[in-house]
Amino acid sequence: MSRVYNFSAGPAVLPEEVLKSAAEEMLDYKGTGMSVMEMSHRSKAFEEIITGAEQDLRDLMGIPDQYKVLFLQGGASQQFAMIPMNLMKNRVADYIITGQWAKKAAQEAAKYGKVNKIASSEDKVFSYIPDCSDLPISEDADYVYICENNTIYGTKYKQLPNTKGKTLVADVSSCFLSEPVDVTKYGIIYGGVQKNIGPAGVVIAIIREDLIREDVLPGTPTMLTYKTHADAKSLYNTPPAYGIYICGKVFQWLKGMGGLEEMKKRNEKKAKLLYDFLDQSRLFKGTVVKEDRSLMNVPFVTGNEELDAMFVKESKAAGFENLKGHRTVGGMRASIYNAMPYEGVEALVAFMKKFEEENL
Repeated sequence: MSRVYNFSAGPAVLPEEVLKSAAEEMLDYKGTGMSVMEMSHRSKAFEEIITGAEQDLRDLMGIPDQYKVLFLQGGASQQFAMIPMNLMKNRVADYIITGQWAKKAAQEAAKYGKVNKIASSEDKVFSYIPDCSDLPISEDADYVYICENNTIYGTKYKQLPNTKGKTLVADVSSCFLSEPVDVTKYGIIYGGVQKNIGPAGVVIAIIREDLIREDVLPGTPTMLTYKTHADAKSLYNTPPAYGIYICGKVFQWLKGMGGLEEMKKRNEKKAKLLYDFLDQSRLFKGTVVKEDRSLMNVPFVTGNEELDAMFVKESKAAGFENLKGHRTVGGMRASIYNAMPYEGVEALVAFMKKFEEENL
């Protein structure tokens, strides 16, 4: 069977090169006589895999030395609790609500202290990013939290909020490594890898060293303390070893493609193709205000639920997988992560044109 064009929001499409390379090494990783799935996380072979992966990520993102890179488990959702447990010294935090995941993060943080929702775009179904140039930042806030790219709603911060000197914490799960980033603007920048980097089961947290402390909230489990993992170089317990190995391969693939500057160009070109079609289409329309559109997740609708369902069904039959929108918003969504080739978006647009002609 040939490969489909997989527009899933995550777990999502991975580079074919990476999958083929992993397949070749499945039974025997570099002469060890075993698969990475079978090897000890304390072995020399795995130590090389995890240190190599970290170094490649540092190179790609230009991560300064005073930031630790942690490979963790529990996905972004576990970070919703870990962040307040480790950072909420004053038991106060400011959250900007731009979608489902920021909302869930705020609800979780409220278990540990006072959460101030200092801006929100819920009034228009999260179809835009609020103005964050002059926010009512709380004087005693331990940090300001954002979800930088909103997978469900297809919005992206084009400018980071003015936190007025407070630590910025950002969930970048669905825009991780899609464009260059200035890590120094964040206290913590983290994300689940299953959208743009690797298989589900790994979360990468890049944390400024001064935020990794022993004086966490009372009752914080050992496993949910950043210091535990930082001190043990992500090997406190058995890490998601195979997932980290695939992430490392993706980092190498990205380097080979020309790094994050090149990925940004490619992603802009793909997104432009799809958005340009949506902007002139007589049947389909995008749901996000132009200036806040994501390069990674593109939601769209016909305005007719029956037609939407028909489109999802027919597109699947034509080899386009996972175009159904998130259950909370309906419609359709094309996630066009780094590994989605330009030809995939071209083929989708051609299919949408044909569908439009047949259904107008």
